[in-house]
Amino acid sequence: MKLSFVVPLLVAAGISAYGQAMPRMSTVEPTSGKKGDVVAVIGENLDKDNVAKVYLTDGKNDTPVEVTEQTATSIKFKIPTAKAGRLALMILTTGKEPRYIEQPVKVTIEE
Repeated sequence: MKLSFVVPLLVAAGISAYGQAMPRMSTVEPTSGKKGDVVAVIGENLDKDNVAKVYLTDGKNDTPVEVTEQTATSIKFKIPTAKAGRLALMILTTGKEPRYIEQPVKVTIEE
């Protein structure tokens, strides 16, 4: 089987298994900031139809962020009051069975 045929099948299987397009964050700019700074995350399927909420997490504590702008390919948010350090981004998906999904991008919170 040709790889060009397999890849669309895997993408389609992922979408149908999830019930909708899977949100994915790939980059964040800037990679660090202080409380109140605006951070932009780039990815895919990040619109309000797929992402209900965004959090910063250290794996134990989840802090919601204030989203200021949201499109299919980006989310901008303000850094909230949070413990200084390197935190991962996590989303809450929409749909019948919302899920928390930790993303492979991190933001460093400065004091």
